[in-house]
Amino acid sequence: MSLTPEQPRLRAQIGAYRLHAKYDSRELALPARRALLARFEREVDPEGALPVAARMRRAECARKTYFKALALKDSVSRARR
Repeated sequence: MSLTPEQPRLRAQIGAYRLHAKYDSRELALPARRALLARFEREVDPEGALPVAARMRRAECARKTYFKALALKDSVSRARR
């Protein structure tokens, strides 16, 4: 069966709505959020030597830095267009 260019997008949207109707979005994203935070924790404290509170504070700063850098990159890209 050959699909028009719009049909795959519609099928994906149907699947996404079905998924979100069945499950809580926060629960679906929880493993990804945990993995991302763990990445930043390893980045700021690779040996695991810092106290937990200090590691968490630094990981949060590393996370904010990462997303601000993405926002800047997007802003520059949009300005060029």
